[in-house]
Amino acid sequence: MSETSQSHSAEQRRAVRLRRARIGVVIAAATISFLAVLLVLAAWRDDHLINSDKGVTSAEVLSAGTLRSAVIFVTPDGETHNPKTGVLYPTKLTVGERINVEYRRSDPDLVRVAGRDARVAIIPALSVIVVSWAVAIPALWLLGSPPTRWLGALRARLRTRLRR
Repeated sequence: MSETSQSHSAEQRRAVRLRRARIGVVIAAATISFLAVLLVLAAWRDDHLINSDKGVTSAEVLSAGTLRSAVIFVTPDGETHNPKTGVLYPTKLTVGERINVEYRRSDPDLVRVAGRDARVAIIPALSVIVVSWAVAIPALWLLGSPPTRWLGALRARLRTRLRR
């Protein structure tokens, strides 16, 4: 094999590796974005389930954290509940605090802090999406795909669609 064809195939291999890396970066950022959206949708679904069969009571905070807080409460039928997954929207709770909670009467393990809903999850989800793309875009640029190329390709696609 000649020296020219060897260097040409090395360039091709490098181009293929760069393209795969760019695709990987886009897939990772898109997956993270998709999961953040799913998180908000799941929170909305849980809220819908609670609102469709809502019970309200007072609860005591047993442990408090930013991601998980444990509570204990008694339902009107006299049963004590300590949901294994904790309470939804647990921020700014302190141990020993008495709070009002809303729960699903048919499934008391699905419980949230009263007055909070899925809107609480929107800003963190948007933050995750922004940060993931704020990391992905410079990475794509470093991998040889500057924004001017993306914008040019987008303009070309839009022009062809508008002409149809």
